[in-house]
Amino acid sequence: MNLKLILHPDYSLQYEKVLSLLLNFESNEQYVTKGERNIIKKATVGDKILNIKKFKTPNFFQSLVYAYIRKSKAQRSFEYAKKLGELGIKTPAPVAYAVENNGGLKLSFYVSEHLEYDLDFRVLNHNPLHPERDIILQQFASFSFKLHEAGINFLDHSPGNTLIKKIAEGHYEFYLIDLNRMKFGTMDLETRMHNLRRLWLSKKMIDVMAPVYGKLYDTSLENVHGLLTKYSKEFQGKVNRKKLRRRKR
Repeated sequence: MNLKLILHPDYSLQYEKVLSLLLNFESNEQYVTKGERNIIKKATVGDKILNIKKFKTPNFFQSLVYAYIRKSKAQRSFEYAKKLGELGIKTPAPVAYAVENNGGLKLSFYVSEHLEYDLDFRVLNHNPLHPERDIILQQFASFSFKLHEAGINFLDHSPGNTLIKKIAEGHYEFYLIDLNRMKFGTMDLETRMHNLRRLWLSKKMIDVMAPVYGKLYDTSLENVHGLLTKYSKEFQGKVNRKKLRRRKR
């Protein structure tokens, strides 16, 4: 394995240790998630617990694209995490990324600090009786406004990609993960509401979030509620139709 390893300056003295973790990734049994596409394991360096994400090996064509045309998912994750931090948006602290190119991309890893959190956004989707659901949704609306004001269009803004940490009674922080797909630039209201469509929001959730976002954006509740409802319904309908077609095959 011939890895090119790029470290965050905060970990510049840990090159050999981080490299060793990547070279011995397969023998590490401390799984965080074991998905069909990507695998995340954890390990310790000094007093820090790190998450190591190994991306699925791309097919031949994709491997050439990532090696010679487009940055790898690992590199984009690392660079976007640093940029989010500079813009005041929380994400587990970036540590490193590594790639192996040999006539195409063969292996890629993204390393970040492990984050202890209380729930992810999916809990709010699936548990309408969560005791602080409305409080979290209101604060998430404010977080989303801050995200959009910073010009961040998070293309994978789905429920599993927002981690939520309770830092005090009635006060929460939000952390974005799965960062390799983003665009940056000024966003109008339609673009902002379209960006939230993947969150699988119910009418009740939209009822809670829309007034907060509308006030911050200085527009009417009707504008925000209407657009957010429109794009949420369109997305949910599209996903449900795909599922139905799969069942009929």
